[in-house]
Amino acid sequence: MKTTSLVHPKHISSLEVIGVSGYCPIPQMIASLKDGRKICLDPNGPVYKKIIRKLLKS
Repeated sequence: MKTTSLVHPKHISSLEVIGVSGYCPIPQMIASLKDGRKICLDPNGPVYKKIIRKLLKS
């Protein structure tokens, strides 16, 4: 599974917050994309930070 910081939120169908696992070497979010792929979101990336900000506001 690939770690990325560049994915448009409109391509994400669901998110899973996880700790260290076989999917990601550090705590991250797994994004399931609408095309069926799964990617790790980089915790230093803008999409990850934007999602966290939205979650904290709600």
